[in-house]
Amino acid sequence: MEAIYREVLLSFWKVHILHHASEGPIHGQWVQTELRRHGYEISPGTLYPLLHGLEKKGYLKGAEHRDGKSLRRVYRATPFGRKALKAAKEKVRELFGEVVGES
Repeated sequence: MEAIYREVLLSFWKVHILHHASEGPIHGQWVQTELRRHGYEISPGTLYPLLHGLEKKGYLKGAEHRDGKSLRRVYRATPFGRKALKAAKEKVRELFGEVVGES
């Protein structure tokens, strides 16, 4: 994928992550599978820094979770992340109307 597309898609990925993290706990492998289901290819080398960045900026809260022998970092949206998602949804609706055309 060309770098210019990646830069645009990063915003879509972030909104997608916030959406699911607002619904319940998520983890990196699940996010990668979910994004792939929607046609996005994102490498772990891109995804995990993205998750850590969202956590560092206060949009997500991460915690270690043990599932049997596996230890994984599970993320949930913070109140700040939910507020950002709400604002993003409003902007996405407006943009959708402009780009796709209102029915």
